[in-house]
Amino acid sequence: MAGEERARQLWLEGKPDEYFFLEMFGSAVVEQLVTNTGARLCAWADEHAMAVLPHYSPGYSGWDTADQNRLFKTIQSGTNKLAAELRVLESGMLQPKKSLLAVFGITQQVERVRGLANLVPCENCSFSPCQYRRAQYQHAPIQIEDVRHLQPPDGGAPQTKLLNGSHLDQNARYSINPRALRKWSKERLQLRTLEDRSVEALFRYEGTTCSNLGRSLAYDYLIKLDGPEDGYRIRATTCAPAPGDTGHAAMCEYINNGEKLTATIARECPLAGRPLNDVLMWQRPFSPAACYCDAESRMHKWGLVLEVIHFALAQREAERRPKLSEDLLKREHYD
Repeated sequence: MAGEERARQLWLEGKPDEYFFLEMFGSAVVEQLVTNTGARLCAWADEHAMAVLPHYSPGYSGWDTADQNRLFKTIQSGTNKLAAELRVLESGMLQPKKSLLAVFGITQQVERVRGLANLVPCENCSFSPCQYRRAQYQHAPIQIEDVRHLQPPDGGAPQTKLLNGSHLDQNARYSINPRALRKWSKERLQLRTLEDRSVEALFRYEGTTCSNLGRSLAYDYLIKLDGPEDGYRIRATTCAPAPGDTGHAAMCEYINNGEKLTATIARECPLAGRPLNDVLMWQRPFSPAACYCDAESRMHKWGLVLEVIHFALAQREAERRPKLSEDLLKREHYD
């Protein structure tokens, strides 16, 4: 943590060159530690006719950052505790910020593994706006955790029509951790049902800039949906900085051209005119960057927001279903 605190102090003192050097030094130290760990594992694996694969971490393409807490608990549950103090925030971010949790795979197919000296982490990292990139992104590791590409376009099964006319899939496969869905639907989402049974959903997203010391920012998403009989079709969407937010002005793209970025975000209206259920089959890019500088990260956030709304509405419909079933039974009895 000392390095992080010192870098912040240098920035506040108006010493950007020293700040930048210390930031790069921290990244280099972590990268060297990962390389040393990989080399030690390779030496062990070589003695057992095996090979070690490149490290893989939450936040990399195909692995949700929300799993950082689960990985941390798994590591802590072992016999060897972490030597340094490390904290995992609710968002999955680590403190100190230069920290890294990583998993090394092991394989017996040694003939198919590239040499450690020839591995360049940037080649497997799809974070396009990274200012520290040293090589072009070439290929993403194939992840068995993400099963969406194995599902047929129609979702594999007919949707279950609820008694109140809703067409929301009650057995949805979300890309987001269920625990996060429950928490965000309670703390960040507001739902309002209008007289015509249409729905207005307001979601508050809280993130950070990718530079400028990771300043906090907040955006409000307002989504207007048709009623359940129309499958909660997405009628209109807006996304704008939350009232009073100043962090968005520190984003790289906002500094470059704030008016253009604001207009671009305002024009984006994914899945407009389509039922809310379509978010479950939406093949969007995985880009968990917390800022709004590139289109992929913005689409990633839109997917997050729409999945939270889908989850909340599906839960509400499921809670109402027993009462509706009871009312129908009573009506049949009287008839």
